[in-house]
Amino acid sequence: MKSLYSMKLFSLFFIWFALSLSTTAQSQTKPATSGGGKCPAVLDYTVERLQDEKPQNLCQYAGQVVLVVNTASFCGFTPQYKNLEELYARYKDKGLVVLGFPSNDFSQEPGNNQKIADFCENTYGVKFPMFSKTTVRGADASPLFKQLTQLTDTAPKWNFYKYLISRDGKQVKSFNSTTDPLQASFLAEVDKQLNAKTP
Repeated sequence: MKSLYSMKLFSLFFIWFALSLSTTAQSQTKPATSGGGKCPAVLDYTVERLQDEKPQNLCQYAGQVVLVVNTASFCGFTPQYKNLEELYARYKDKGLVVLGFPSNDFSQEPGNNQKIADFCENTYGVKFPMFSKTTVRGADASPLFKQLTQLTDTAPKWNFYKYLISRDGKQVKSFNSTTDPLQASFLAEVDKQLNAKTP
């Protein structure tokens, strides 16, 4: 009788031990990024969403071709919002995402995040992801823009400067403000990156 009781105790202990191991293993498992695979270092940053300032990890865009643009509401290039949105709508199902970062580095984005969000939505119908007002050049530049500057040897020279990041994050190309998002040469580069095979 005693040995039967001991066996039951041992069985219960074994079940508890096995369950605790399983729970520990599950808690240490990291979910895969939505883009699949490892998050490239160039996207491994958390930034705040423009509309509500909620933290967003850019790793969610891993595996996509990413176009990063510093934007402003009162610039001669501000109408590019329209073509950026058209570019995004045309290519998002093929794996392109446009990420907008409003900046007052060139004194043409004085408003707060809510005013910027309202302007983008009401004036240009922007639906691509936009993030909080950001410093994009100099010593106070955000870590993302510091890395983009380092990888391309060029900081944004004006509003609507563009950085195109390959799916694997290993290639970054910069384009100046005068590059229209829908001009043929730029679209050719977007197509090239979207069609590139990654290991």
